[in-house]
Amino acid sequence: MHPSTSRSSPDDILHPAHPGAHQCPRALPPATNGARRRRRLSSLLVFLAAWLCISCAAVAEFTPVGMAELFPSERQAKTTLVINKVLERFHYRNFQLNDGFARATLRNYFDDLDPNRSFFLERDIERFTRGADRLDDDLDAGELDVAFDIFRVYRMRVDSRIEYALKLLAGDFDFDKAETYRFDREDAPWAKSDAELDDIWRKRVKYDSLTLKLSDETDAEIREQLRKRYEGISRRVHQFTGDDVYQAFVNAYTRTLEPHTSYMSPSTSENFDISMRLKLEGIGAVLSAENEYTVIQRTIAGGPARQSGQVHTGDRIIGVAQGSNGEMEDVIGWRLQDVVDKIRGPKDSVVRLEILPKASGSGGRSREVELVRNEIQLEDQAAQSYLIDGPANAPDLRIGVIEVPAFYRDFRAESEGSRDFTSTTRDVRRLIKELRDQNIDGLVIDLRGNGGGSLTEATSLTGLFIDEGPVVQVKDALGKVDVEVDPDPGLIYSGPLAVLVDRNSASASEIFAGAIQDYGRGIIIGEPTFGKGTVQTLIDLDRYLPGNAAQLGRLRLTMAEFFRVSGGSTQLRGIEPDIRFELGPDLSDHGERALENALPWDRIRPARYSPYRPVDVTQLRQRSDARIRDDDGFKMLMARGELLSEISEQQEVSLRESERRRESERRDRVLEQERDRFLRARGLEPVDEDADEVDEDALERQQEVIDRIQAEEAARILADVIVMQDAAQRPRAAMRE
Repeated sequence: MHPSTSRSSPDDILHPAHPGAHQCPRALPPATNGARRRRRLSSLLVFLAAWLCISCAAVAEFTPVGMAELFPSERQAKTTLVINKVLERFHYRNFQLNDGFARATLRNYFDDLDPNRSFFLERDIERFTRGADRLDDDLDAGELDVAFDIFRVYRMRVDSRIEYALKLLAGDFDFDKAETYRFDREDAPWAKSDAELDDIWRKRVKYDSLTLKLSDETDAEIREQLRKRYEGISRRVHQFTGDDVYQAFVNAYTRTLEPHTSYMSPSTSENFDISMRLKLEGIGAVLSAENEYTVIQRTIAGGPARQSGQVHTGDRIIGVAQGSNGEMEDVIGWRLQDVVDKIRGPKDSVVRLEILPKASGSGGRSREVELVRNEIQLEDQAAQSYLIDGPANAPDLRIGVIEVPAFYRDFRAESEGSRDFTSTTRDVRRLIKELRDQNIDGLVIDLRGNGGGSLTEATSLTGLFIDEGPVVQVKDALGKVDVEVDPDPGLIYSGPLAVLVDRNSASASEIFAGAIQDYGRGIIIGEPTFGKGTVQTLIDLDRYLPGNAAQLGRLRLTMAEFFRVSGGSTQLRGIEPDIRFELGPDLSDHGERALENALPWDRIRPARYSPYRPVDVTQLRQRSDARIRDDDGFKMLMARGELLSEISEQQEVSLRESERRRESERRDRVLEQERDRFLRARGLEPVDEDADEVDEDALERQQEVIDRIQAEEAARILADVIVMQDAAQRPRAAMRE
């Protein structure tokens, strides 16, 4: 894995064009393939939606950068001085550049360049860390020699390792020999000698060869594919310019302070601006780089990836091909932006991805997915509703469900004076009216996978379910607290309410769910949420050196924090549900909790608000737990979760072919058995996703049934609430204390 050329996306930015309405940053939840890989994800996230990513035309022919060009410039020295001042004056966390901070920056820089500890030697680390106590003084003076010295050594080490790997490809491997390969070396000690690195790389090349062999590649195809992969690693490192090196180092520097603060060089900033105007389309997915893999962080509602039903959070993209018949190009070891550029293209064109499913673990079998590129429109992310007519525990009741995939608001149409601009609150208001016309007895708001969006929308949506009052508090770096209040007094819906969340519900979702919970207005159901409670803004550094001809780039800066009306922050802890679903891997390794240097949870004075009478959830939990134990759908979800936990903790893999085949078949069998049992209980014949021709309509129906497992239990929980209430209280409006 090599340093990303882009660290921010439009949804991660507090738009300065709307100073009165904060834009909640969409948290981009990390998907781990091992808990130790998680810490750097926030610095490598990039949207693969229509409004981001550099043009495919921006990928030039290979032009190596000479070593003589890899030295710091006067412009970079000036930029460092400006960044230091901006961090000191405006960052939400107190910034102090000292020896400890400098040493941590060096550690992060080494980890970002060589996360799997496969290139540097222990003596390299010791050589540079001996001078770490001087680094804070150097940075305070804008001196950057050490950053470039380290990168030049790194480039030489890469060349040496790749040369050795290519020699190994000329030989043969014994796949009957009992030995293992540690594929996750993030916490391993640095190699002490070239001989130790030789053995690491011998096992790595054998591992790569066996993985392709398990995918039925021929010996000649394996050698050719790995030759291209290894040569590509060296080629991409040789393409790093001085600005690329500087950006990588500064991002290690800012990440030492806080994970959501990052730097964009002038060239990256320019590409960012160009991407905002391009008409190239993508697949609608959020990607990150983990070691040498490109990983699906999440798919976007309405996008080709989500609609296919074959691309899931945590899956790894290991190959990309153009059109229905184009050659599949191996992308393991590629820079994230280069993979992005390959995936994007003209609207309605075909891109094929070779996917290594998360549930297959390291070295499992891959599958090919064909997608048609498309632009992700605002309306594609719009809220939608459906009716659960007669839950099993209350056949006479009707429960409405509204899915809210994002907190969207068409700011451009609003600024142009349009009276019917698109917004989450307007759509949900309309859907509530439609559901009330169908005589619903209760309502579930489904926020699973909702990474955030507009704070204005989170505030106004909350206002549909409370009479009046504050919704969220925003504290800035100076300690000033602003309170966002319900803009429209009065309730649109006063009946029984539940909010369904999961580990990927973040930012604006947490504001809404936290307010509903604090007011006692509804029951929160699902998993603890992501814990993204900070606000970022994008600062043009040029404005701090007026008249300066050289461009300095931009800094994405954390400048505020969200607090619930009860006083606690949504940061780090997220929202703890009233009724919790235990579905998957340990949540301590997910979301904001998994990020190094994340801001801690905090508390301020509560706002003045009038809560509703809360529901006693003790009996509700007991009834739900009893149902879940016997539910085939939850058995399937929990079996998958247990398997993902097992994979997440794995650091080594066998290099014996027979063992690898047995393990792959065991995992596939566990997943398929539970899935097939559930689907057949629902009257559906399971779809073979690996078939040559996949029935897309049947696959979509299958995925919809699986997606609604948790929503249906949320509806049953809400039905229990209604049944337990006194019938005389109908229409069951919430009562004030």
